Amino acid sequence: MIKTIFCLVALVKVGFKQRHELALENLALRQQLAVFHRTQKRLQLRRTDRLFWVWLSPMWESWRESLIIVKPDTVVRWHRKGFALYWTRLSSRNHFGHPGTGREIKELIRKRADSNPLWGSPRLHGELLKLGIDISERTVAGLMPKRKKPPSQTWQAFLDNHLRDLVSIDFLVAPTVTFRVLFVLIVLAHHRRRVVHFNVTEHLTALWTAGQMIQAFPDGTEPRYLLRDRDGVYGEEFRKRVRAIGIDEVVAAPSSPWQNPFAERLLGSVRRDCLDYVIVLGEAHLRRTLTRYFRYYHKYRTHLSLEKDAPVIELSEVGGLRHRHERRAA
Repeated sequence: MIKTIFCLVALVKVGFKQRHELALENLALRQQLAVFHRTQKRLQLRRTDRLFWVWLSPMWESWRESLIIVKPDTVVRWHRKGFALYWTRLSSRNHFGHPGTGREIKELIRKRADSNPLWGSPRLHGELLKLGIDISERTVAGLMPKRKKPPSQTWQAFLDNHLRDLVSIDFLVAPTVTFRVLFVLIVLAHHRRRVVHFNVTEHLTALWTAGQMIQAFPDGTEPRYLLRDRDGVYGEEFRKRVRAIGIDEVVAAPSSPWQNPFAERLLGSVRRDCLDYVIVLGEAHLRRTLTRYFRYYHKYRTHLSLEKDAPVIELSEVGGLRHRHERRAA
């Protein structure tokens, strides 16, 4: 009697198991049929299709036999990808550990490293500590730009390092209404892009150019360096006069206007903003026009290189013990 009861229970279990598997098989075939019905030319699986087979595979041992639309290995790969995504999202909720480095600090490290090519991570790390930035030296080393060759000073680095002690000179040519040619000498201080001096002449000589340098820097106001091109007007008389007032010349390479970028940019601005819309009548007219333009240039015109600010002029007070700044023409 007992054996008969066990046999009946076993048959019931087998029946339930077979019904369960039959229902799962029917569900799997219906799902695949639905995929084929909504596909026009190429088989396209949605996220719900992938989730269905990832859910069904651990619940039914014979799921591989009913799978037609993809290979069984593909379903296993979906499951592993979902597993990795699940733990990635779960671990991202954990806010423990060392905080990340902010974008402003990363940008500061990159700029300081570019402007100081001889510095290593220890020196740069010390500079950041002075600024109150608490960061490890190893993090600084990882954020510094990689240098493929030994660092050497570029023209841009030279200009940045001597910005306050560097002026540039260049000439602008302006035709008149009577087809004469006038030459405009412009002396530009790199710091705050201020026009220190300009003058106009029809007869350009080295002696006249040298005299303009004396007028531009009277009473010991001369800069440390003077950047110029290799124009023939800068003859021996000019070089003597410049050396006499204590200025070192920095001469650009032949046919390299990009090595005197600030002066070239200023000459372009004068042409585009002013002279392209004016017919020059003579020296006096050109001098008055440029005087008005440079007044506007110093007081109102915004400069991209100065973060859209206008140039300023420094004025000494108390015998040079104090200084103040004003936006006004030089």
